[in-house]
Amino acid sequence: MFGVVLLIGIPLIAITGFLSYAAYDPRLAGNDLTPQRGLLGFYLFDWPTRPVWLYRLSQAVHVILGITLVPVLLAKLWSVIPRLFDWPPARSPAQALERLSLLLLVGGAVFEFVTGILNIQLFYVFPFFYPAHLYGAWIFLAAFVVHVALKLPRMVRALRSRGFRRELRTGLRETRPEPPDPDGLVAVHPGEPTVSRRGLLGFVGGASLTLFGLSVGQTVDGPLRRTALLSPHGRTYGEGPNDFQVNKTAAAKGITARDAGPDWRLEVVGPRRTHLSRADLLSMPAHTYDLPIACVEGWSTLQRWTGVRLADLARLAGATPGRDEVFVESLERGGAFGHVTLSARQVADPASLLALRVNGADLSLDHGFPARIIVPNAPGVHNTKWVTRLSFRPAGP
Repeated sequence: MFGVVLLIGIPLIAITGFLSYAAYDPRLAGNDLTPQRGLLGFYLFDWPTRPVWLYRLSQAVHVILGITLVPVLLAKLWSVIPRLFDWPPARSPAQALERLSLLLLVGGAVFEFVTGILNIQLFYVFPFFYPAHLYGAWIFLAAFVVHVALKLPRMVRALRSRGFRRELRTGLRETRPEPPDPDGLVAVHPGEPTVSRRGLLGFVGGASLTLFGLSVGQTVDGPLRRTALLSPHGRTYGEGPNDFQVNKTAAAKGITARDAGPDWRLEVVGPRRTHLSRADLLSMPAHTYDLPIACVEGWSTLQRWTGVRLADLARLAGATPGRDEVFVESLERGGAFGHVTLSARQVADPASLLALRVNGADLSLDHGFPARIIVPNAPGVHNTKWVTRLSFRPAGP
């Protein structure tokens, strides 16, 4: 049963993880954090801007499902511990292949889950998280496919050997050990059972539901936000329109009130070059949209943004929306996301904004004052804060 759950859950985690990679538009200059990816970084489509909630949903599934499956993974590993320490390690070439796949499977699973959870908690003990997580995923998935191909027939036979409902009605007193099996997972002389299969399923299922309940609140707005006790981003940010999550504060990125003060100017570069003050931007036609911010760590929030369309700024610079992309630069000091390239599709979308206000109030400094990017269906780190320059240029092939 643990294998069945993982057989369904792990492909969903993998698919949503690769979708997240595609959402970074790694073919655009400066966007890829895994420059040596080679063939492992392929993707077959340009990331869309609609529906606006797609990245929010896919990343929520990736993170929340990953957290929820931790007890199932640990229980699955516990159930096959005798097999992990089998000696000699291989008695035939076929068994050697199986054992190698098992090593990569178990090691890959532990590495992917551990690095993913550390990333969620913003604990970057691995400075190479992005490439390591990507490469580790491919290694793990290769071993996973081999393991499923080898074990699926035996799993099906085991599931058919007894009724699931009957096992759920079997208490500890009636629980009997498994008969000897060819894999050597069953003890030769088993002791008296201390937990029923029903009890084990209930314990693992209860642990998974608990983790789900303590995590899912970070992906929704409203009262459930306060239940996300496993979220490292906090559940409140004071009062008022700017009371929602941030990954990095202005202080953490070296941004001061002076940097964003009256002397701040936005440089807009294209066939024409111009400099705009915040007052200049506020005098331009303003547009308001309800758009989510969704981050790779799994948290997301829907807010109402007001600002100037990127398409209008492109025209101001003599660029053509739908044909030209834009390179966005921030006042941010250090870090991997002080700049980003947005695609021509993103520039042309009418809901792509250089936001100046949120929920009817000026942006706070932590939320990107004096101006920040908000693009529908983009990863949170691509919604650059403290924007200082927009460089429009023809999109590549």
